Amino acid sequence: MPGKSAILVLAAALSITMSVAQAFDDAEYPDLRGQWIRLSPPGQPGFDPSKPRGRGQEVPLTPEYQAVFEANLADLAAGGEGLWPGYTCRPPGMPAMMTAYEPLEIIVLPDITYIRIDHIHDTHRRIYTDGRDWPQDIEPSFVGYSIGKWRDENGDGRHDVLEVETRHIKGPRAYDASGLPLHRDNQTVVKERIYLDDTNPNILHDRITVIDNALTRPWTVTKNYRRNPNPRPNWQEYICAENNNHVHIGNESYFMSADGYLMPAKKGQLPPDLRYFNPMRK
Repeated sequence: MPGKSAILVLAAALSITMSVAQAFDDAEYPDLRGQWIRLSPPGQPGFDPSKPRGRGQEVPLTPEYQAVFEANLADLAAGGEGLWPGYTCRPPGMPAMMTAYEPLEIIVLPDITYIRIDHIHDTHRRIYTDGRDWPQDIEPSFVGYSIGKWRDENGDGRHDVLEVETRHIKGPRAYDASGLPLHRDNQTVVKERIYLDDTNPNILHDRITVIDNALTRPWTVTKNYRRNPNPRPNWQEYICAENNNHVHIGNESYFMSADGYLMPAKKGQLPPDLRYFNPMRK
């Protein structure tokens, strides 16, 4: 039989656990359970899903970064990889990851909301909703640091909008596979309003506003997702490095051929510097 003190400690622990559980009433929050799949064109959509990719996005870039974008498009046309980091399996980071190239999972807890995205690698966004301020010392990351606040905007006593601000995002990053650039200073601020559709609870919206020094003004787009009706959806494993034939050496991009040899990605491209290899015997 446990001693009296052990019983008191156990009772106190159970009381704390029950208090925490009672404090989190999931009826106060929107039902975001399940698998969310993007509602946008197939393949590699533009960051703004309502417009064509590339110049059709009509991004308010500064002249300097419009020139960066045009050079990127020329590199893509010549067979290069441009500025999209995903070709070499680097994370797309914020805000591009919210394009949801792979399905999303949203987990709402009292002080934090997780957004899991299995693309390039298993990414976890942590959106802190515990009322904290920005920490003094933050190490930048591809997902950035996100602080959110739940709001009841229709006055029904239930939270219906999650407002999020994300800072401290590191690069290199682009908006989408066309190489639309964000500023190299990585001072990007991303603001979001995440909410269910008023008429269809199986449609989710993310209204994203990007504030970035490569833009002449903030750029706002809305991304939309549908809930998979299967209550037990299939979560496919995504391993970017598996069967990836893109090879980046120095400042050049190459391809790996089907028979395992390095080959050029561009017409007339020179081979990489082989100074650290012994000369081939003839």
